[in-house]
Amino acid sequence: MTATTGTPKLAPIRLRSGIAQSVTDSLVVAKRNLIRMARIPEMVIFGLVQPIMFVVLFTYVFGGSIKVGGSISPQAYREFLMAGIFAQTVTFATAGAGAGIADDMHKGLIDRFRSLPMARGAVLTGRTLADLVQTALTLVVLAGVALIVGWRVHENIGKVLLGFLLLLLLGHAFSWIGALIGLVVRTPEAATSGGLIWLFPLTFISNAFVDANQMPTFLRHIAEWNPFSATVQACRELFGNLPPGFVTPDAWPMRHPILASVIWSVLILVVFRTLAVRKYRQAAG
Repeated sequence: MTATTGTPKLAPIRLRSGIAQSVTDSLVVAKRNLIRMARIPEMVIFGLVQPIMFVVLFTYVFGGSIKVGGSISPQAYREFLMAGIFAQTVTFATAGAGAGIADDMHKGLIDRFRSLPMARGAVLTGRTLADLVQTALTLVVLAGVALIVGWRVHENIGKVLLGFLLLLLLGHAFSWIGALIGLVVRTPEAATSGGLIWLFPLTFISNAFVDANQMPTFLRHIAEWNPFSATVQACRELFGNLPPGFVTPDAWPMRHPILASVIWSVLILVVFRTLAVRKYRQAAG
């Protein structure tokens, strides 16, 4: 008698496409960063303190003393202000994104990721997605504080949600600027400083806190074409927070703020994501 042994069948190996692998790896890295945030709640708490302070200080210190449109009413300024505070909050998250990536580079975590069979851009994408979730939670809390101090919306829920989506898109785009800064500098402290030093003129030379029509001519033109201003103006329109007597500037971004906001955010996202991923590949190469 002869015995025959069959050749064992090997399970088919599935090769993931580049896009599928990149998405999966990005979600894994994002989950890792979210777990880290949950284990260090002071990161989230401290991120909430500054915008809440801005809401309270600007509302009660400057409310009634700054003219917007044709009114110096505290309520008119309060509603005018909130879109600017929301936009400032999502862009200031840039510093945190840069510091987090610089910290990972400093501790050698990027070298460990490099040894794994994962998409190169997934480390940065996962980090920015985790920052996006944190930014969304911050906006929810900040909107609650704004409602407590008297902020109100005067449009339907669809427009309000669109306004917050534009804010999140702007924040996600700016987080890629932070990612690039975090890859360029050597320490998390330098990343924090580098992420904030240019944000202050960007946010204050805008329509976030004052009516740009009241600025000197050269500053007014800068403010009107500022990508930050486009999102602020779009949110004011979508929230119904334009004050009585407000004169919309003639600049194209102010006349079409929603479209301008999307164009600016997508442009920033594409440019800085490309630069950040290229820099990461050089650093990890």
